[in-house]
Amino acid sequence: MSTYNGISATELGDVAWQKSRRSNSIGNCVEMAKLPDGAIAMRNSRFPNGPALVYTQAEIDALILGAKDGDFDNLLG
Repeated sequence: MSTYNGISATELGDVAWQKSRRSNSIGNCVEMAKLPDGAIAMRNSRFPNGPALVYTQAEIDALILGAKDGDFDNLLG
């Protein structure tokens, strides 16, 4: 299977979607899953059958480490 940005999350098969413990009960969360080829998929939990964005491990590493460093604190509500 070839993955691409915008692929339907259902086309990714049986992957283990994970969301943050900070997610709330009204569905305000993003879910991520490691794909068999090592890429990371991201989807909106409110639309679990909708499109998924697919990133490399290096891209996710940069995002998570940047968030830990406070690079995106200006986006907090």
